Parts: sequence; C-alpha cells; structure tokens
Amino acid sequence: MNKVETLEELYKQKFNRLPARIGNGIGHFNLFRLEPLVEGQPTSIPYKRRDYYKIMFVFGKSKVHYADKVVEVHKQALSFSNPQIPYKWEHLDNIRQGFYCIFNQQFFHQFGDLAQYTIFQPEGTHIFELTDEQVSRVHAIYERMFEEIHSDYTHKYDLLRNLVFELIHFAMKIQPAARSEKQQLNASQRIVSLFLELLERQFPIDQAHQQVKLRAASDFANQLNIHVNHLNRAIKMITQKTTSHLIAERILQEAKILLKHSNWQISEIAYALRFPEVTHFDNFFKQHVGVNPSRFRNS
Repeated sequence: MNKVETLEELYKQKFNRLPARIGNGIGHFNLFRLEPLVEGQPTSIPYKRRDYYKIMFVFGKSKVHYADKVVEVHKQALSFSNPQIPYKWEHLDNIRQGFYCIFNQQFFHQFGDLAQYTIFQPEGTHIFELTDEQVSRVHAIYERMFEEIHSDYTHKYDLLRNLVFELIHFAMKIQPAARSEKQQLNASQRIVSLFLELLERQFPIDQAHQQVKLRAASDFANQLNIHVNHLNRAIKMITQKTTSHLIAERILQEAKILLKHSNWQISEIAYALRFPEVTHFDNFFKQHVGVNPSRFRNS
C-alpha cells in the first residue's frame, strides 16, 4: 500500500502550493468545488490513506473502494473519509461535479472526538446515496460553508465547524432504518445461535433410558424465555427454514445414527426421540426418508 498522503502533499499535487494555516494552531479546514471531468485527466483517486478527513458531496456515477468494501454510487452521494481507512474513488461518468471539505483532527480539538461517530468508524457506513430532496439539503449546507469561508467574520471557523457537524448528523440520521435492521439481524443471529446450541446439547443419545427433552418450538422458546413467535421469526430470518424443520432435521439425523450404529429396538429409539407411539416414529421417518426405519436399518 502507498504511504499516507499528507495535507501538504495534497496541496502540492492539486494546487502547487502549501496549505495556509488557520488561526493560531487551531487546525486546518478548507473547502473546494469539484469541477467537471476533462478528457485526458485522471478519473480515479488512487487507493491510499490520507492524514486528514474529507467530506465529499458528488454527482455522477462512481465506484468507491474502501477497507474491504466496494460501493457503487448511481447518481449522487455524500461520502466521509478519515485517516484510518484507505480508499479509492473511481468516477465512471464523464461529467462530475460537487463539493468537498477537508480538515484535520486538530480543527476539532476540544470540540469532540470524531472517531465516536459511526461514519468515521471501520464498520460504519461511509457512503450515502442521496435522494433529490436530500441533495437540496446538503447543497444548502455547502453553500453556507462557501459563504462563511469567504466572509470577514472573526468567528467564521466556529460556524464552519458547526456546519461540518451538521453534515455528520445529517448523514447519521439517514441510516437509523439500516442500523435498526442490522441490530435486528444481530439479535436474531444470537437467538438462532442459542437455539442451535440447545438443540445440539441433547445429542448424542447413547443410553436407552435417555430422552430428548426439548422437542417442540415452544419448548425451546420457554427455555430461551422468549415468545415462540419471536423464536420462529428469528429462525426464519436467519436460516430461511422453520423451527420445526430444523428440529425435525436433527431428530432425523439422530434416528439414522441410532438405526445404523446401535442395536436398540426401534421402540427404544422412538422413545428416546420422544415419539409417543412407534407408529408415529415410523410415519415420521418414512415421510422424510422414503422407507420405514426397519428397511433403512437393513439396507
């Protein structure tokens, strides 16, 4: 991987000059317009880390590579990059326009830690595809930035800092539905993991007097202290199978093992697997395997 690109190197490459310092040691902030692509100019930003933060508002079809992800932008997007995560931006359209601001951590010294925000964290969302309505709101924020940065107001960088926070919180408010869905997925995965652990803990059955204790979805739900409908939804979401199907699969697997590798009577196997009658076990086995237990054992 290429070395980290510094703010000084960015200015030398793009503007053939060094960045101006802002105030007395309060960090660096600057704001730029993206110009339409010109034939013959590079259409991609190389894959590397930068030692500064960048928030880019861009129009046009693009492909963004960052960390181990590739994200496609179809129309317009707001992106957040930070010093910890390398990225590469490919512009796929001939026309590209937008705005971006750059700043360092020192610009936010005593104003909060940027790493606390998910958009700057490794597992967070960094690219936000925008609707036309959202574009209007983001465009207005950037126009206010340009107005302030060119003003003579003494405290304009305080206002610019607030506008950066406005962009950060605007993006983070876009993603609650996605985060909620992810949280729901994580909760469901945990439920399924606990369910499978309880299911598997009952096996192998190696003594004839043993008997499966948890046999129905409601048995597992009671053990997990959740409603059976909650359990069923979680299992369906994660495995695309029903709770009863997973239980039946494991019961059938154990039945085959006992039929092939034990000398137990079929009635003993039926009891161990908690079938109320041998005929119920026969019907269950034939329904799933196509032959009855006796024929399977002797095949």
